[in-house]
Amino acid sequence: MTSTNKPLGQADRTEGDVNLSAHRRDWQQANVDDATRETLARDSAVFLHQSLSTPCLSELTGCNGIYLTDAAGRRYMDFHGNSVHQVGHAHPRVIEAVKRQLDELAFCPRRFTNRPAIVLAERLAKLAPGNLAKVLFAPGGTAAIGIAMKLARYATGRHKTISMRDSFHGASLDAISVGGEALFRDGLGPLLPGCFHVAWPSAEADANAIEKILVEEGDVGAVIAEPMRCTTIERPPNGYWRRVRELCDEHGALLVFDEIPLALGRTGRMFCCEHSGVTPDILVLGKGLGGGVMPMAATIVRADLDIVPQRALGHYTHEKSPVGAAAALATLDVIESDNLLERSRKLGTETLEQLRKLQQCHNAVTDVRGLGLAMGMEVSSPDTAERVLYDCLKNGLSFKISGGTVLTLTPPLTITDEQMANALSALDDALGRP
Repeated sequence: MTSTNKPLGQADRTEGDVNLSAHRRDWQQANVDDATRETLARDSAVFLHQSLSTPCLSELTGCNGIYLTDAAGRRYMDFHGNSVHQVGHAHPRVIEAVKRQLDELAFCPRRFTNRPAIVLAERLAKLAPGNLAKVLFAPGGTAAIGIAMKLARYATGRHKTISMRDSFHGASLDAISVGGEALFRDGLGPLLPGCFHVAWPSAEADANAIEKILVEEGDVGAVIAEPMRCTTIERPPNGYWRRVRELCDEHGALLVFDEIPLALGRTGRMFCCEHSGVTPDILVLGKGLGGGVMPMAATIVRADLDIVPQRALGHYTHEKSPVGAAAALATLDVIESDNLLERSRKLGTETLEQLRKLQQCHNAVTDVRGLGLAMGMEVSSPDTAERVLYDCLKNGLSFKISGGTVLTLTPPLTITDEQMANALSALDDALGRP
């Protein structure tokens, strides 16, 4: 049996804080009580071990609003949330919608349809930009990416794709073939053929790398990308996406935007691609669509791409989940009724200014960037990033580390001004420690 255990390099650290670091061990020794240690031991014994999850950090017993509560009663402001918590954790309107739907219709086999699923599809088609008008649901973002990839093959007759290095589009074999994170690809052997990767763009001229592949290969079916990198909060100039849109049209490739972590107000618009004015041929969303309660994802496409009625693009058991649809509809209701798009824009702008002030006060901070309530603070080294994370956890603030050195800050859109101030204070304190 071949072992894949090896020292962690920079490429292995790109997706988040690793679960074998010295900072993590020290935090657990100081903050995890005996009862929780017993729970963690049981968890470790029964679950397959994998990076970024098992072995786990601690045990949670509750989640509400912006807070997570652990077994010792500590509360953490959740600025990570696996990107599912746009409306906060356990929002009462989402919970009530799920409970009500469970009483009315808990499951719908594929042979049938149901009103919640239809209403959700109609609503997403109305909200989606441009001419995106037809929908398929899936139980998770990875599956929705698979739908997009299959449809691109049927529509173009081509299997080749172009995506970005270090990108993440899901953890299944097909999704990691398209994606570019070493943590998910290395050591697996052959992946899907015809998957090309280019560097993440920083200028409009970087679209030349995509053009080169489109010209040389001649049979690329899709360009798949995030409109903004959700982990490291890097956004290409709008001109880049306009040029990519032109190239796809010129060479007969479909443009697929993966907005699984970004859609539904995270960036201050319902969909991140609206900032650039570029509409893809296929838009994929998930994570927060289920309100942080139900697994729910969607693939939204141009109406004229409804071309394979005799083939199975998704065919998932919970494809038209009435409970998932109810959670999603309640989530959209909260976003609209509570003006969370405007809230994301306004508070995001104010917070970004505060983060820039922190940058001026702390030499360890090398850059600050953001769009809406998707914000990133880059620090000088991976060790500094992990030290700041675990110092913040001591003071009740949880967030993600991306790219080894980026503190990725993505709070619920429902966060109050006071809660944001408390989070920034915890971050300031941690950055000020040696």
